[in-house]
Amino acid sequence: MFTKESLELLRQRIDLPEVLLQHMDLQRSGSAYKGLCPFHEEKTPSFMVQKGDSHYHCFGCGAHGDAISFLMTHVKMSFIDAVESLAERFQVTLEKGQEPQGEKGPSKAKLKQALELASHLYHYLLLHSAEGREALAYLYARGIDLDFIKQFQLGFAPKQGDLLMRYLRICDVDEGIQEMAGLISVSQFGKSRDFFSDRITFPIRDALGAVIGFSARKFKEETFGGKYINTQETPLFKKSRVLFGLSYCRSRIAKEAKSIIVEGQIDCLRLIHAGFNYTVAGQGTAFGEEHVRELLHLGVKKVYLALDADLPGREATAKIGNLFQKKGVDVWVVQLPEGTDPDTLLNLRGADYFSTLLTNAIEYLSFLFFHLSGGKNPSTPSKKNEVVSSIVERIKQWEMPVMIHESLKKLAEISQVPEAALGIGQISLPDLFIKKSASINILEIDPNRILEGDFIRWLVFAAPQFPQIIPIAKANIDKHHLCISGAALLYEEFLKASQEGGSCDLLTLGACLESEEDQKLLSEIMQRKINILKAEDGFKETVRKLLLRQWMQASESIRQKLQSGALSDDEASDLAKQFDLIKKNPPEVVLP
Repeated sequence: MFTKESLELLRQRIDLPEVLLQHMDLQRSGSAYKGLCPFHEEKTPSFMVQKGDSHYHCFGCGAHGDAISFLMTHVKMSFIDAVESLAERFQVTLEKGQEPQGEKGPSKAKLKQALELASHLYHYLLLHSAEGREALAYLYARGIDLDFIKQFQLGFAPKQGDLLMRYLRICDVDEGIQEMAGLISVSQFGKSRDFFSDRITFPIRDALGAVIGFSARKFKEETFGGKYINTQETPLFKKSRVLFGLSYCRSRIAKEAKSIIVEGQIDCLRLIHAGFNYTVAGQGTAFGEEHVRELLHLGVKKVYLALDADLPGREATAKIGNLFQKKGVDVWVVQLPEGTDPDTLLNLRGADYFSTLLTNAIEYLSFLFFHLSGGKNPSTPSKKNEVVSSIVERIKQWEMPVMIHESLKKLAEISQVPEAALGIGQISLPDLFIKKSASINILEIDPNRILEGDFIRWLVFAAPQFPQIIPIAKANIDKHHLCISGAALLYEEFLKASQEGGSCDLLTLGACLESEEDQKLLSEIMQRKINILKAEDGFKETVRKLLLRQWMQASESIRQKLQSGALSDDEASDLAKQFDLIKKNPPEVVLP
């Protein structure tokens, strides 16, 4: 948990237009900035932010918020990620209150600092050292120009086994941090040396743009090891979770709900550089469920698979496509000429040619049928039976009943097999619904949490435009009406800020939360949208539900006491009168 003081310092340092300009186009108009709203389609700019103000507002759709809410809603960051991203941008050290017991080792900020220094050194050595000239010539020969190298901070790790280590020591980065960041390796005899040697380096960045590791490619046959080696797993770098290129593409992926998936780092960066800045790649391991989950979190509904046009690439396409289709995502397979990859095609034939390949991409089931058939229609009934049965078994494992039904129909069309032969209409879908309901039970959905989250959401997002709802809240609800601790704290802080006439932004609210669970509640509040045009009526309805809940709880409490048999006649009589009084007077929302 970050201290209130450090969050307040961050709030004062944030320059909202600077944050917004990283993700959208804004034009200066007097003392304000104006642009096309990223939250709805429009042709005339209605998105405004005043110079020096900490909030933006759209006069078209009513979107309103601060830097944190923008990053959470538009870029799909979590509350913590948004805070840490802003802290790095505006050079604010986030101090933590009580550290969890047993937490040891350097902070992630120090590890990131060491990796950033290493990235700068590698980049400098590629461009300005005699040893780096050969690596630079290799890149130029592959059609990678200086603009590309500078945009993505490509670098060169020299043969000299301790140059980086000595440089970081001069920068006051001790060997413990270097080792934990994966920049040096220590032998069994205790001797340290740089982890990367005689290779071209590609910085691996997290979704917020911070360097968390490197992928290094050899450019000479005699260099020891495989073609690519990656930073070993560290507190920052988890191979199964990192999507290479995401920091350059996150906004567009979240806005357009689509992504291109490729195999290699150069493929990914080449496409991003050419304008396809919704491209990502797996990192150092097979593209797996963690990667799919990250893209689903960004709202992806459609993916293009543009893996290498060889047998391993087609096998990987079949597996990755299945992972996305399982979750109900549309999958299209880009048909690259045999033996090529996106890097080669862009270098030889340009971006327009690749755009044509995207336009002509085929549906996943069509690709899968012909891939399993060896690239052509099965020549025998037994072969067709084998291929179709294999695909049917895959489809049955998917999670969406409608997706299963429609995909089986599509497969029948592709394979020219009667629908009845695939068991359409005979598959037991209730099992799937039972499975889903079981998962809902595990999530333990709390109706109180949902209701109180709605209450706070109306206040945070609607009150700036409809301040009349604040007196309604004060007249009807106090913190004792809220049973979720985080909601009670947020409400108390909101009332305090509104009473003092101050700005009640998300950093102010976040600073009052006392646990990770409370911060999680704030993130949940941010994820749902409200209809700002129905603010007053919607807020009154939420207040009515809170009052009704307390009224029902009070009635139930008295009823249980009356049925307990532990009361005297006088006590039971008094409670019965209270019960009748409560039942006759259901709550009404007080309008001040």
